[in-house]
Amino acid sequence: MTTAPPPGRSTPAGPLDLLGTWSVERDIDDRHEGLRRSVVGLAELALLGDGRVRWHEHGTMSWPGTSVPVSRTLYVESRAQGWWVTFEDGRDFHPWEPGVQVDHPCGRDHYRGLLEPGSPAGGWTITWEVRGPAKDYTMVAAHRPLHG
Repeated sequence: MTTAPPPGRSTPAGPLDLLGTWSVERDIDDRHEGLRRSVVGLAELALLGDGRVRWHEHGTMSWPGTSVPVSRTLYVESRAQGWWVTFEDGRDFHPWEPGVQVDHPCGRDHYRGLLEPGSPAGGWTITWEVRGPAKDYTMVAAHRPLHG
């Protein structure tokens, strides 16, 4: 399920515009646990020989008194209906539709996301609102270009 972008809002072409390595700062307001967590790390988007984009993130998640390493790998693949984000094991996650709200049911929990790109030189942001019996959080990930 998707909703249209606001009138007058431009959207970028697709994940091929974002190939490269990005710094990532992710803030997680976990209302279910009553904690604020943050992740600092890198996101690497690389074009594979089969035409998919490998989206690998790694970094450190921190909250008061604790820090742990974290990582995940997603893929973005071109399909007849457009680009799709999949989990590492190949399951569908959501359509890649910058500027358009996307939904992903996960068991009894529900993820509602929005990818908001600036320019490739200026970065991009992903916001997830997650609600359900097991989860209640807002997660905002800001991707910025690496300089130097």
